[in-house]
Amino acid sequence: MFISYYDFQNLPDRKAQYDFTIAHGIFINERTTSQSKYILYKVSSFSVELIYDIAHDKIININVFENSFSHTK
Repeated sequence: MFISYYDFQNLPDRKAQYDFTIAHGIFINERTTSQSKYILYKVSSFSVELIYDIAHDKIININVFENSFSHTK
């Protein structure tokens, strides 16, 4: 399902962003530190990073990144 970067940013709250990411995002990568887990998804034409607090087993932040592409001739 396609959603623009701006429409995603304007979803009602963080839970709606999380739910959309889990339902429609494509898993890219995961990294774990001693306290946090970072999970990267591709959603439409942008990326979403979910950050989990391992000790409290809950999401603590969502970062959204516009993807930019460089074209070489």
